[in-house]
Amino acid sequence: MKKSLLALFLLLVGFLSFYLFLPVIQYGFYGIGIIILALLFIYFIISLGITVDQTGKQFIIASKPSKILLVIMGLILVYLTFVPLFTTATIFHTSNYQKMIGKVENGKKISEHIAPISMDKIRVVDQELAFLLGEKIIGSQAALGSQVELGKFSIQKVNNELYWIAPLLHSGFFKWLNNKEGTPGYVMVSATNERDVKLVQSIDGKPLKIKYQPSAYFQSDIHRHVYFNGFSSVGLADFTFEIDEKGNPFWVITKYNKTIGFSGKNTSGIVVVDAQNGAIQHYNIKNAPSWVDRIQPAELIEDQLNNWGELVNGYWNFSNTDKLQITEGLTLVYGQNNKSYWYTGLTSVGSDESAVGFVLVDTRTKETTFYKQSGATEFAAQSSAQGKVQEKGYKASLPIPYNINGIPTYVMTLKDDGGLVKMYAMVAINDYTIVGVGNSMRETLTSFKSVYNMAGNKINPSNVAAKKAISSVISRIQSDVKNGNSFYYFTIKDYPNIFVGSSQVSNEIPVTVVGDSVKVSFDIDNEQVIDVTSFDNLNLKLK
Repeated sequence: MKKSLLALFLLLVGFLSFYLFLPVIQYGFYGIGIIILALLFIYFIISLGITVDQTGKQFIIASKPSKILLVIMGLILVYLTFVPLFTTATIFHTSNYQKMIGKVENGKKISEHIAPISMDKIRVVDQELAFLLGEKIIGSQAALGSQVELGKFSIQKVNNELYWIAPLLHSGFFKWLNNKEGTPGYVMVSATNERDVKLVQSIDGKPLKIKYQPSAYFQSDIHRHVYFNGFSSVGLADFTFEIDEKGNPFWVITKYNKTIGFSGKNTSGIVVVDAQNGAIQHYNIKNAPSWVDRIQPAELIEDQLNNWGELVNGYWNFSNTDKLQITEGLTLVYGQNNKSYWYTGLTSVGSDESAVGFVLVDTRTKETTFYKQSGATEFAAQSSAQGKVQEKGYKASLPIPYNINGIPTYVMTLKDDGGLVKMYAMVAINDYTIVGVGNSMRETLTSFKSVYNMAGNKINPSNVAAKKAISSVISRIQSDVKNGNSFYYFTIKDYPNIFVGSSQVSNEIPVTVVGDSVKVSFDIDNEQVIDVTSFDNLNLKLK
């Protein structure tokens, strides 16, 4: 009877351990070994039949310990200690760690990989600001504010528009208990327009209920739901909330295995879970749905890039010869082919401000391209932008790399202490002393181009096809003063766009009037308002 009760007790403890801690049942994971060892230890202690003598000062052991049990516990201890040491330690597997990122291609120019972009498509809302805007819209709903909280925002392209998206989560156990069917929707914040904030609570007239989520309990917990539905033997990471092109909410979860003993995480596919009804689909990397932006977790790629750079000349490279390390972490960017990439700079070990190159890693396939060119780290670009407005005390957001007329450029916002965007900044990646700031993105671009030209550079000198020169007649011209600087907007006959320039481009612009014949040069881009790179008034015969 006692043995039956003991077995029942151990089964109950074992079930609770698996239910609460969700250990991966696979070689290379510690959890399963720790739970089994704990159960065996409990059985070992109870089986000894320990009692206390009449004096209460000495323990009496009724049974001798089982030798087989001790051997099994010893083997598990070896599995948890010595096996990881020899199968995982970097010193024994240096080459394997260094090659985990896969083949690294050498790119020519990073500007050829990052897509040219129009001003209205530049990301001006970062994750921190998205959270503030999301909190504001939830706070405006009195019934919602006391029941839910915002989850983590993730950036995603939806119908070719960039959004920060976060689910509404339960704010506690009792809130979940009173609302087990789920929280009412999610928040979308445009990454390009801080005024575009949406609380999405229904799709096609049907109310949304986010039942499966990290803040739910028991079988509604998203991790537990997936674990007990066929995924207990694979690592699960990066639980990301994404929506499809119709707005339906899903959890996208990365599957991974350990490839170097108890380490060397490598992505094997994804699990996609309907956040409302819990339906589960799993995919390998090649056949994942096109709306899924990220399969490779940032943390995993960061580790693999650091190993690739640090172990380039083996483990015993104490002089740090050719060692590289990533700069400020990974940033999600979009390339020429509309694919998403993890972007980071690479700097020599011990270097602070100067990057020796930049890396783009496909967030789905992990294809990696290294651009070996010097430039500013993200931190150096932030410091340079902040220095431009140091009297205001603004803080720069994490820089996002863009292709601005063929110039690799960091774009960032400048925010006050309350986290609100006050100004914008552009910093040339190859020279962080070239900085343009402004109250609008257009003003910032104009300032940036002026500084770039004054520094002795020419916009996009190698891409002739992207430049154009026109001789025509001024049909309209008007000045506009911003921050004490005059900008002149004008149109010419037989060309649909508006042009803008300043006296920094040409001293002839301020004295130009309607009807004057002019010759202008400019970069061909997607903008309605185009910055001129040169201006010549043909009616003025200046000596």
